[in-house]
Amino acid sequence: MSTLYVTNRAGDQHQIEAKAGTTLMEILRDNDMDVEAICGGCCSCATCHIFIDDSWADKIPARSDDEQELVEETETYKPNNSRLSCQVTMTDELDGLSLTVAPEE
Repeated sequence: MSTLYVTNRAGDQHQIEAKAGTTLMEILRDNDMDVEAICGGCCSCATCHIFIDDSWADKIPARSDDEQELVEETETYKPNNSRLSCQVTMTDELDGLSLTVAPEE
């Protein structure tokens, strides 16, 4: 198991155990971290929008074109930090990842 450091929409910080091979969306949703994930992880709704901490932004695989289009359309888009949590799979290399759940739109 790895560890995620999550700041929810209320600004509360949480330490969550994360299993490799699951998406960040699944981990956040299953731990009640304010992620709606309306599309169920199909990269079609942006209700799992998160901000990856600056120190981790370059360690995550690049966005697909579909993900890029969706995050750019959000009101709170951050070019270096915005991701859809359904598109990032937890790996052992991401142990200690820090992220913030984006505001609801």
